[in-house]
Amino acid sequence: MFGNYGNDRGNDAPIKEGGEYDVKIEDTGRDGDGIARIEGFVVFVAGAKVGDEVTIRVNSVRRNFGFADIVE
Repeated sequence: MFGNYGNDRGNDAPIKEGGEYDVKIEDTGRDGDGIARIEGFVVFVAGAKVGDEVTIRVNSVRRNFGFADIVE
């Protein structure tokens, strides 16, 4: 009835909630969060700055992006 129109990644995101990943922060988001990319998938990282190389834990995955915190 309602088709997938190609704009919903569904479960194709290369990250999973609760997963830990080593990333490099490439950019800064509008609210000051760091931005990393995992296989092109944007992840907003609270408290990270451009150039940081950190291990993150994913909190939430949306259709086109995710949110993560730095693992202490």
